[in-house]
Amino acid sequence: MKINDLRPAKGATKRHRRLGRGVSAGQGKSAGKGSKGQHSRQGGTKGPYFEGGQLPFVRRLPFKRGFTNIFKIEYAPINLSVLAEMFKTGVAITPELLAQERLIRKADTPFVILGDGDVHGAMTVHAHRFSKSARQKIEAAGGQCIEVKLLVTGALATVKKLRKEQLAALKAKQQNG
Repeated sequence: MKINDLRPAKGATKRHRRLGRGVSAGQGKSAGKGSKGQHSRQGGTKGPYFEGGQLPFVRRLPFKRGFTNIFKIEYAPINLSVLAEMFKTGVAITPELLAQERLIRKADTPFVILGDGDVHGAMTVHAHRFSKSARQKIEAAGGQCIEVKLLVTGALATVKKLRKEQLAALKAKQQNG
């Protein structure tokens, strides 16, 4: 067998339809596209969000895409270097103490202890979150890392649709427990 002997299998190929070659050809004159109008012209249809000339929905939206997660908890960062500088060793560092020293706004503000800096002595730290390096450094110095539970506030509280009395009871329970 030679290259010039190669042929496609019988029935594998089909002649293309020759459009616009006279009325007797079956697809003459307007070539099956009807007469006049957008779809009969070369170039066919408009883009994927064309809405008949009306300002498209995509262009009516604000430019910023995506959404805001209302359940996101923003933690105030506090580095170990700041704690080591401000507090003596052996002191129990609590949210109330940090709020008093103005490192956080209020005692119930969520905050995270980050591992930037060194700890020179044992200290007990009460926080909502600890980074791995901060936890390792505090425990290596002989201190303790105690996680404080977050209070249910803001969007989480509204989604749960708790009454004010129930929310107050829940906060009191979380602060005591």
